[in-house]
Amino acid sequence: MLRDEMWEEAARVVRGDVRGLLSVHDDLERRWGEPHRGYHDLRHLDEVVAALVELRPTAVDTDAEWASVVLAAWFHDAVYDVETPSDNERLSADLARTTLSRNGVGRDVVDTTCALVEASAAHDVTDRRGPQAAFHDADLWILGAPEDRFDGYCADVRREYAAVPDADYARGRSAILAPFVERGWVYLTEHARRHWEAAARRNLRRELDRLADPA
Repeated sequence: MLRDEMWEEAARVVRGDVRGLLSVHDDLERRWGEPHRGYHDLRHLDEVVAALVELRPTAVDTDAEWASVVLAAWFHDAVYDVETPSDNERLSADLARTTLSRNGVGRDVVDTTCALVEASAAHDVTDRRGPQAAFHDADLWILGAPEDRFDGYCADVRREYAAVPDADYARGRSAILAPFVERGWVYLTEHARRHWEAAARRNLRRELDRLADPA
């Protein structure tokens, strides 16, 4: 699968312990397959990796940067607990730092990977190219997905938070999505703005309308 091919490429670039990194890969795949996940599952990981591959020619310059964004994709939702969502990115970054360092990955790649994972909590990035821009846009590819896939994503996120009352969910979800419409852009890279931006804005407006009027 593409996600495994990209992991293997990243592992070759970082020249860490081969057997150790294979064990890390297997643990991450298990985590992504946890049954409580609705949207934040292996399909999401596959979509992020595919989006990164699409962005690579115009947004990522070096092999080390590429290894970092691939590793960030694998780690960014490795810890996913809907009961304490504000801790997920920090704990996922901690996991990345511990396991990658233990298996011989260099400090520069580890630091970049962890920074990308932590930045995914707020998507507060300003670079127009490079690892941060590429990972930001790939993680948000789903916003510009075809309409049926975007609607499935919305339903999957709702399923993850099924225990939250409808009114509370609508209020909280709107607070997360509305800033993407209100600011001047959804995506950072030129490629994503050209190919994904218009669809993302249409999708976001539809979902915000649904949240405002759930009937």
